[in-house]
Amino acid sequence: MSEQFGCTVMIVEDEPVNIDILVETLGEDYEIAVALSGEEALEDIFNLKPDLILLDIRMPGMDGYEVCRRLKADEMTRAIPIVFVTALDDTADRRLGLDLGAVDYITKPFEPDDVRAKVGEYIAQ
Repeated sequence: MSEQFGCTVMIVEDEPVNIDILVETLGEDYEIAVALSGEEALEDIFNLKPDLILLDIRMPGMDGYEVCRRLKADEMTRAIPIVFVTALDDTADRRLGLDLGAVDYITKPFEPDDVRAKVGEYIAQ
């Protein structure tokens, strides 16, 4: 059993296939919560207070950048590590995500082992 068992990873993603892959990749080592939109994520994050957030950027309604802005502006949530997991692979997109306060940026399609390693790294901090 992982020493991080009991830690919660929130997946904020609107594509079911990506949710399934991330849950399969991380579900044995972490508690998993899923939000399908930025608005839903903000509601759930304040109640759940996850240990790490995997955040898509392109979602209907509120995008991941705005979710990140709001979380980093709030004292209760600013310390939660955010890792963007997105198809946007442009250097400017990556820079913006990191400038907003994300700790890392993973591009889709992603390798499950890379996701596991990054999540483990940031939860251990």
